[in-house]
Amino acid sequence: MLVLIAVAKNVTYTSQDPSLELLSVGKQETVHPVKAAACLLIYEDDEMGTVGLEEMSAILSQMKVPFDTLECGDVEENSLGSYGYLVLSVTHYQYLGDLLGSIKTWVKAGGNLMILYPPELSGSFCSLFDILGIRDCGSSYTTVESLHFSKDFMLGGASRDFVVTDAYDSSMSVYLEDDCEVFAQSSGEYPVPIIWRRNAELGTVVVDNLGFLEKGYRGIHCAAYSLLDSACVYPVINASAFYIDDFPSPVPNGYAEYIERDYHLSIKDFYTSVWWTDIYNLAEKYGIKYTGMVIEEYSDQVSGTFKRNTDTERYQYFGNMLLDAGGEIGFHGFNHMPLVLENFDYMGLFDSYRQWPSYQAMLNSVKELKGFCSSLYPDRTFQVYVPPSNIISGDGIGMLASEFPDIKAIASVYLPGELAYYQEYQVEDNGIISTPRVIAGYILDDYTRLVALSELNFHLVSSHFQHPDDVLDEDRGAEMGWANMFSNLSDYVDWLYSSVPSIRSMTGSEIAAAVQRYDYVDMVQTRTENSIHLELANFYDEAWFMLRINDGRGIASVAGGELTQLDGTLYLIRATSDEVDIQLS
Repeated sequence: MLVLIAVAKNVTYTSQDPSLELLSVGKQETVHPVKAAACLLIYEDDEMGTVGLEEMSAILSQMKVPFDTLECGDVEENSLGSYGYLVLSVTHYQYLGDLLGSIKTWVKAGGNLMILYPPELSGSFCSLFDILGIRDCGSSYTTVESLHFSKDFMLGGASRDFVVTDAYDSSMSVYLEDDCEVFAQSSGEYPVPIIWRRNAELGTVVVDNLGFLEKGYRGIHCAAYSLLDSACVYPVINASAFYIDDFPSPVPNGYAEYIERDYHLSIKDFYTSVWWTDIYNLAEKYGIKYTGMVIEEYSDQVSGTFKRNTDTERYQYFGNMLLDAGGEIGFHGFNHMPLVLENFDYMGLFDSYRQWPSYQAMLNSVKELKGFCSSLYPDRTFQVYVPPSNIISGDGIGMLASEFPDIKAIASVYLPGELAYYQEYQVEDNGIISTPRVIAGYILDDYTRLVALSELNFHLVSSHFQHPDDVLDEDRGAEMGWANMFSNLSDYVDWLYSSVPSIRSMTGSEIAAAVQRYDYVDMVQTRTENSIHLELANFYDEAWFMLRINDGRGIASVAGGELTQLDGTLYLIRATSDEVDIQLS
């Protein structure tokens, strides 16, 4: 194996142009049209109501739906005004008072109502049963342990049942009228309706009976909202990215218990002949473009002179193969010490981590990493940074933004966690593009798969990261053996690309370019009986949109864009002009 590495270290990579270029336009240069609020979000100032407000505000904002908010204590009988959509994030419906009667009249006249979560069962809520399509309701809530989705509701949702982790008594036990259309229900012999839609004379009602209001479920709530009205269109990113943290990096010497058990190889030989071979072939099969995040060394040095690592054979071997396959190299760190100064508190969670004693020391370490990578991969521009353990301070972010203009994107994590720098898909005020990774590793447990489903249907994104040394760590699945770990990853990748064959495989900087276009674009939507017209602001060369048709019609033509049918009622539109006209059949 050492002979192979020695021979291959001089293999050069072929430079490849990115599939999507980063824009030079800053966020401050975008101009957004003034739009009247189409949706009213009424919330209650209690725990569930305010969490619902936070989550639904994020969903509507990122769907580019203009909306107003109103606390239910401030509602009046005429609060619905000229809104076409109403979302209720309310626990105690008696607080809505006389507005309940107005809501029923408004829906029947053509309004579109969404119940965001199961409320407290009361006479006030029961007064809406005739428009919600609820025939009967039990007096207690029920536990939903897994979800079954109808075929045309969520991309990838009908392929399997999805387990709900940490399940609790969260959903109403309801029996529905026959004219309700159920899109999600609990699995099992006696399924509980979870998401359903009902026409109420001229209007539409959608009930989201899930009861889980957290970031990982946003895509399910987004999909529920998209069932309102005859059609729904919203911007998406359309990208699949796979990161390999700590790669290339120094490889541990010696043997590891489970690798020795299954392969009788040293760690170094296993990485080369088994792990990398499998990971590389998986990318070749599905067209994945890996983004490798370099670590120069694993010391805990945070001051003094940062010496160049001269043991570079494996960096050249792995890195050149990754680049030649269309991948990208990014920065992870000179070592694995997060970019934080001495005022940062690790809260006793990372005993081996140290703070940098000064801004200059932190800066010097990244300068050394840049020099090291430039010597190995000449003519490459290093545009992506991933924080070690997803930890970075404002000082570290500010340093990267001001001192390293080539770094365009920080890819930390999407979901909140202790000390984690968690992000939204957006361009920050300092110009850095946030491109959070959504899922990780080779275990890919039930919650991970549900979050992946959610994000696929919210942003049309898959973003996964893995570490070579996951195979050494019992907490990350090492005991199950590499064959099972790789089988889990392969199963996920197959699910992803069979669910959405048209999703774009991208490197870290390419998904950053896609996020720019997604974050910048805004739209003014005009509807007629047979058409949807989009006028796009901040359009540069392309923008992507998800379109759901709810009234059974098809699409006759699209002008100013290209159309791909994703499922029975879901379409993907690539806008190629700042005006898109969709004619319905």
